Amino acid sequence: MAKDQRTTTREIDKYDPAKIEPRWAEEWVRTGLYRADESSDLPRFYALDMFPYPSGDLHMGHLEAFAGGDVIARYKWMRGFNVLHPIGWDAFGLPAENAAAKRGINPAQWTAENIDQQAASFARLGMSFDWSRRLATCDPDYYRWTQWLFLKFFERGLAYRKGAPANWCPSCHTVLANEQVVAGLCERCDTTVTKRELVQWFFKITDYADRLLDDMERLSGWTDRVLTMQRNWIGRSEGADVTFTVEETGDKLTIFTTRPDTLWGVTFMVLAPEHPLARRLIKGSARLKDFDMFIERVRTRTEIERTSTGRARDGLFTGAHAINPVNGERIPIWVADYVLLEYGTGAIMAVPAHDQRDFEFARQEKLPVRVVIQPEGAPLDGAKMAEAYAGEGRMANSGRFDGTPTPDGIHEVVAWLEGEGLGTGKVRYRLRDWLISRQRSWGAPIPIIHCPEHGEVAVPEDQLPVRLPDDLDYSAGSESPLARHAVFPNAQCPKCGKPSRRETDTMDTFVDSSWYFLRYCGLDPERALDPEAVARWMPADQYTGGIEHAILHLLYARFFTKVCHDLGLVPFDEPFPNLLNQGQVIMDGSAMSKSRGNLVAPKEIVDTYGADTARVTMLFAGPFEADVDWADVSPQGVYRWLSRAWRLAMQTVGKRATAGEPTGASDLRRATHRAIDGVTGDLERFRFNTVIAKLMTLANEISDCGDSSDADIVEAVDALVLMLAPFAPFMAEELWHRFGRSGSVHKASWPVADASLTHVDTVTMVVQVSGKVRDRIDVPAGITEEEMTALAAGSEKVSRYLEEVEIVRTIVVPPKLVNFVVR
Repeated sequence: MAKDQRTTTREIDKYDPAKIEPRWAEEWVRTGLYRADESSDLPRFYALDMFPYPSGDLHMGHLEAFAGGDVIARYKWMRGFNVLHPIGWDAFGLPAENAAAKRGINPAQWTAENIDQQAASFARLGMSFDWSRRLATCDPDYYRWTQWLFLKFFERGLAYRKGAPANWCPSCHTVLANEQVVAGLCERCDTTVTKRELVQWFFKITDYADRLLDDMERLSGWTDRVLTMQRNWIGRSEGADVTFTVEETGDKLTIFTTRPDTLWGVTFMVLAPEHPLARRLIKGSARLKDFDMFIERVRTRTEIERTSTGRARDGLFTGAHAINPVNGERIPIWVADYVLLEYGTGAIMAVPAHDQRDFEFARQEKLPVRVVIQPEGAPLDGAKMAEAYAGEGRMANSGRFDGTPTPDGIHEVVAWLEGEGLGTGKVRYRLRDWLISRQRSWGAPIPIIHCPEHGEVAVPEDQLPVRLPDDLDYSAGSESPLARHAVFPNAQCPKCGKPSRRETDTMDTFVDSSWYFLRYCGLDPERALDPEAVARWMPADQYTGGIEHAILHLLYARFFTKVCHDLGLVPFDEPFPNLLNQGQVIMDGSAMSKSRGNLVAPKEIVDTYGADTARVTMLFAGPFEADVDWADVSPQGVYRWLSRAWRLAMQTVGKRATAGEPTGASDLRRATHRAIDGVTGDLERFRFNTVIAKLMTLANEISDCGDSSDADIVEAVDALVLMLAPFAPFMAEELWHRFGRSGSVHKASWPVADASLTHVDTVTMVVQVSGKVRDRIDVPAGITEEEMTALAAGSEKVSRYLEEVEIVRTIVVPPKLVNFVVR
């Protein structure tokens, strides 16, 4: 062989991602390899990812989340499913508008450029998307149907407009959700957030509170953590509404309490600072100036700061009093920061003996503490208590109910209140109606016209979409660019034709992301949803995305789906039976960010080591749901291992023609089929990191196979490449074709373990003493714990470490581990 030919051969045989990966990325897109087949008889699988926001190129969190979702989709293709794995962009929102204002361009341009960049990066990373279903929520062909759905909500009475206090960022000139306010500051610009009274649009999600709560019982594929977060957010509470009377004015003051059995322990009442009665009760008094200063202080505090225990309370006595309906007592009315207008009725009865926040406020302001629930044992003395008592006991100082055990007393008191006309049993929720108005322009316009005669009038469906103008002024200003536009606000009433004003608020971007998964099923230009396509693919078989969306996005998407079900648009009312959340990617314990200078971009890893290395590195770093600290990750090590796997595979190319079929039960065959069995089981449970560990073990078995037959080696390498395909798709595809196989490895059948070869007669038992390995013993696979302990203790290598010590605990993990903990 000539020297130049030998050099060429070595170059071909070397693992070179830069030559392999771009070629296959282009080929997969060109051939539409991953396009879902609507006419296929194969079982269907909808692999859904939470779609990204196009604020720039992909970051490390994207790499981890989408790599995990892609493994699931590719694995299901190989298991014989017809897979729908779509991609789109959550493309509206304030970041694009702020970026446009800063750069002096239209946000549509900035967004489109970022979408194109992310799409190219996704393709370079080898994501198996069905690109024919690509969508962006800022496309008029999409937001036309967002507006149409809004009108359906409006017709059903689920979209309405009212005045309400809102978080207002004076720099971004828009309202913010509570979750966008961090320590009293706007999360985007760090400006101090204030409260502003605005007339805004809401979705009546509270009408669905019970269904959203009760139907969680059906979400067996969700983690307890996420379900608990949603339950707490909805916050269903059973109790009673009880009406107190303001002595000085005769006003009725209704409170909601989950503990009506403590009504006799009320020693004061508290109003939220924003309660409409607060200023009226204090108006005209010498306290009014103090009240105004108090309100200014409260404006800058978050809900968490206001409601947390263990801190000084901020409050003010109004000078007014209320009459307790159950005993006729006259009690003072205060305003205090720890009561929120948004929860309950914005007023509480304070029972300091049995509520910690009330207790702290009472001690601070020297208000009485009266015990009305006595626990078993030594009686409590309100004057001497160090903290509130919230446990069970018997009612005391409660008139006719003295001695009644709690919590049974709660139901008895509610029945008595209703019988006496003093109160009613009530169920309330922490959940509030969804505020969807945004006073910015880069969002779906709300399709409503305000007529002086007819009020709020829906834009006719044949006039949708209400399009965003192309000539908006995005320079800073106190009003939305839509509101400042010379033409957009001007409209005619669809009912009477009179000059009217078009709504200039746009919809919260959570509205866009609450139904995109339905649109993916069929991009029908004449309908929001293709009912037949939606019924074919939904509910989604697996939803993958970040834990940060555990409450709002998932709650809103469930709400939207239930409304669509009630409208007859979909035949189901839960969209995601199975949910998989990934953790965060951090650096040295902190979130990655440009300001911290610790940002690592996927492109850096791909350019240096290749996309396959980037994917495998992220999924090998730890459990998918756990946080990954990039400082602890080694792409270099993963690249070296992939290079080694490549060499092992390439060594079989010349053996394949004569290898024949594997037979018998050699050590290598047993290792191969045990790997197939273990990897398959781990993939079904999304244990991506342990899958990769098992593949590394199999590669070691192949490398150390000694005199194994060519047939056994080829079988092992084929299994390795097939199981590596979802994780390192480029390398697996290239090797598959180097092996002379037809078609794509990603449409090849997943290997099946031979049960007769996965059975293990003996295993190696590790024996430790206080965590240090002292012996390794081959034992029968079916050994009992007692037999393991006896065998381990009898080992000569172990027994000397057990002399003159006390065994305080013996940990046994059959059949692999015995650990004697000694002192």
